[in-house]
Amino acid sequence: MTLPGNLMTTAMAVMPHTDVDDALKTALSLDIPFWPQLPNYNYYEDMYVQAAEHFPGIILDIKERTLRFSSDKFFAELDETLSHYEEPEYFDVSEQYSAVYHRFLGLDLKERPAIRGQLEGPVSFGFFVKDENDRPILFDDNVRPFLYEFMAKRVNVQLKRLKERNANAFMFIDEPGLQFIFNAMSGYNDVLAKEELEYFFTMIERPRGIHLCGNPDWDFLLGFDMDIVSIDLYTNAMVLPLYKKSIINFIERGGTIVWGVVPTNIEPFMKENQETLIKLLETTWQGLYDAGLDRELLLSRSLLSPATCCLINPDKHKTVNQAFTNLINLSESLREKYKL
Repeated sequence: MTLPGNLMTTAMAVMPHTDVDDALKTALSLDIPFWPQLPNYNYYEDMYVQAAEHFPGIILDIKERTLRFSSDKFFAELDETLSHYEEPEYFDVSEQYSAVYHRFLGLDLKERPAIRGQLEGPVSFGFFVKDENDRPILFDDNVRPFLYEFMAKRVNVQLKRLKERNANAFMFIDEPGLQFIFNAMSGYNDVLAKEELEYFFTMIERPRGIHLCGNPDWDFLLGFDMDIVSIDLYTNAMVLPLYKKSIINFIERGGTIVWGVVPTNIEPFMKENQETLIKLLETTWQGLYDAGLDRELLLSRSLLSPATCCLINPDKHKTVNQAFTNLINLSESLREKYKL
């Protein structure tokens, strides 16, 4: 299946809103909507907490907003989790862990060009969640294989639910932690990560891809067998030309790129306008054309999004909402220009 392209709009899921209706309205304003993750609404809506549901060994304190792990608790609870391994609904996001997801599933979304879901990826989850010795569980050879299988089940059941609402549904694996595996001190290197992520992708259904607001080794990332990748172009515009070959190869073998172009943080948002952001996009694309990529192919395999998630603006959701509006206007302008 070819994912939609042609400079339609989508976005990453984490949003600063505390009102579910407003967040959903904003997400639904885009061509390819998604269910928002709202950690400011409550801690269950945090992306790591949502991924942790039913994971053995987790110690969740909603009041203190902490997520920890106990090795003893993991082994004590593992058999209980394994007893549910053939029950897909056990691995879905419950209503307790997302007030938004089930509202989204209740909408009529079949006429949209696509819809999207997401789950925190095993590398990022494993880096973030730490055991009783303050050690990331990703470094634990007993826990890590189970972590990959567990998250694959969670991805698959969500994608199945979304495809019931729209045949073109796809999933993002959120992996901000991928930028840290190239640090010699990380305790989990890129060689092992490549091997285990390749296996992870064999366990999850298509369409599948990765989103991260960061700067990994793009040759490494774009080499995976996935259908779509979300790139923060606004922040990484000076770096990405170094990876033109990998970007072109990814697109030519059928991949779709989500170009994150509209900043959501107040300061960069205020200094940019539609003209400067279009120039940023077109300068990046021209470098790919000059390296041999067909223009029509690139446009057909391109979506547009905000550059990053943002939870830290003092105006809360105001600038983020405006960034979504600016993204829609930018997309309409470019689609008119290129007759898409």
